[in-house]
Amino acid sequence: MANLVAPKVQKQAVSVTRKMAASLPGLREIANKRGLKVHHLGAGYPHPEVTDPRGFLQHQERYFAHLREQEGLNDPDVLPEYLRESYSYTDTLGPVSVRETFARVYGKDWNLTLDPSKLIPTVGASGGISLICSMFERSGEQVAYITDAPTYAGFTARAALCQHASIFSVDMDGEGPKPELMRKQIRAARQQGNFVPFYYTVPDGHNPGGFSFTQKRREEIMAVVQEEGILIVEDAPYLYINFANADKRPKPFFSMAPDQVVHLFTGSKIGFPGPRVGFLYSEAELEISKGQSVPLSELALVESSSELLFHNPGALMGFEALLHEADGQGGFTELQSMWPLAESKLVVYRENREILLQVLEQELGPHRKFFSWTLPDGGFFTVFSFLADGINGPVLTDDAMVEKMVMEHGLVVIPMYDFYPKDARQRDTGAGMNQLRLSFCFSESAGQARRDDMREAIMAFCVAAKALVGIAA
Repeated sequence: MANLVAPKVQKQAVSVTRKMAASLPGLREIANKRGLKVHHLGAGYPHPEVTDPRGFLQHQERYFAHLREQEGLNDPDVLPEYLRESYSYTDTLGPVSVRETFARVYGKDWNLTLDPSKLIPTVGASGGISLICSMFERSGEQVAYITDAPTYAGFTARAALCQHASIFSVDMDGEGPKPELMRKQIRAARQQGNFVPFYYTVPDGHNPGGFSFTQKRREEIMAVVQEEGILIVEDAPYLYINFANADKRPKPFFSMAPDQVVHLFTGSKIGFPGPRVGFLYSEAELEISKGQSVPLSELALVESSSELLFHNPGALMGFEALLHEADGQGGFTELQSMWPLAESKLVVYRENREILLQVLEQELGPHRKFFSWTLPDGGFFTVFSFLADGINGPVLTDDAMVEKMVMEHGLVVIPMYDFYPKDARQRDTGAGMNQLRLSFCFSESAGQARRDDMREAIMAFCVAAKALVGIAA
């Protein structure tokens, strides 16, 4: 037998969410033995009530029947075009009709004319993150990514896979990342010999920040990246999970400057999670040599085809069905906007959010000395902070505390410290160590039972939070 030597690899830290997922079965068993009901305030999963596939499958079947009728086929032995496309090899860009439909509908929502040839299919937004990182890591030179502190753990995990990539993070306030700190970090990264391609963020329903960037701050960030000559990678999973009034919603970055932004769309949060349909879109041009530039979308397509030559055409065609509505006469018409589609899903998340904020204010509002929480304008999360030492001393939101929350209160929560990139924890060793990310998106029940479970979960959390700081029940 040959003696194989493993290549030298960097040991990677395990994400706190993965650690919790791995340990949860054992902790749940302990909680159950103690007679505790387990409450999910940790997972950022779409709710089963929102993602029930039965209605979608019926809709898809009717839409496919509509396509068959459109073809006018009378011979049952002739394979319809939509069926052939759904189960055959396809171009890396996927079926043309899907991209053209999505470009029209999505473009109308953001007052843009999207070029379907620049829509690169991805495996959800996570696939888009991996794709854009791979593009800039391919040359082998030292690369530095700018991101928020805290930031999405999936991005830091992907960046950590590359040994010649590093992260320079930017501290945030209640409006978003601080612009002058961003400029400082870009320049510091360059001074250390790094190529800085982009700033990565989730500006709407920030994961894990639990808020959305203000329009003023977006404009300030855009000014910085334009002056410094880098891109914005805009991860937009919660763009339609928005609780603000329509006239109060800030603009996504790609609607402000599509030639400065790489926009990552995913259908996962609006009721289409399993098929993992996503798109990368950008109108940026990249200089590849002096005086010569190419569209970023072309480079992304080449990179994508080297990793995932054929996307799932059946999933993409199913997504196309979602972008059409029955006209009441046996036919289908293209949606004029994706907002009505999202609104039907928002009912669940809006109700859960209202319950969360109502109970927190009711139970912990009188104790603002000890607690604070963000008010999410979008997304699935609020960041809960312990502000002052309690009677029992400081509250540390470490692994031990999280395990204790499950075993003693049946509460699954996620600590914030692991969402802070390494350099942020070097600047502040206590970063995130007094914070939890609470999610209000997921439970295992529906309807009134869901509402009751959410209220019960937040009440149980408030009891636990009071106990941690020594407030008598």
